[in-house]
Amino acid sequence: MITVIKQNPRGEAKIQYQGEVIERFSQSVVLRASWTLPVRDLDYAVFEPGDIFTEYYYTDRWFNIFDITSADGLHKGWYCNVAEPARIYEDHIEQIDLLLDVWVNSKGESRILDEDEFAADTTLSNEQRRGAQRGLQAILHMLAERHEVFSSIADTLETSVLVQHCEEPH
Repeated sequence: MITVIKQNPRGEAKIQYQGEVIERFSQSVVLRASWTLPVRDLDYAVFEPGDIFTEYYYTDRWFNIFDITSADGLHKGWYCNVAEPARIYEDHIEQIDLLLDVWVNSKGESRILDEDEFAADTTLSNEQRRGAQRGLQAILHMLAERHEVFSSIADTLETSVLVQHCEEPH
């Protein structure tokens, strides 16, 4: 087991929970954790007890990504936290949250979250703001290119364009 410690921009612990390490690499770790809190309806997604979070943390990227499925295996989507690069230790992970988030549903439709909170926050340093913007752009690029965790999303735009092209009269 490994403990995840999510911190605010000042480095103060906000949330702490445990997960099981699935894979370790030189600059990242993948872990699995279960949602143990009460139901949380966010309008765009509902997190329920038993939901499985496969979490990707990186020491060289300004974000982490949670791939979320229900207890019965239904894929809900990806919750992407814009954050400072993770500090990964043998028994715990520390990550400073930079307020911006991206929700990506299972169809690949994205929604940038908390931009107003990010803009209004007075505790973020200039370095954190620049890093947050880089992290946000990196997530959106990965999504657009269907790279890494987003590779399972069907590229419906290309498919629909291909179908339209094939159906055009010659």
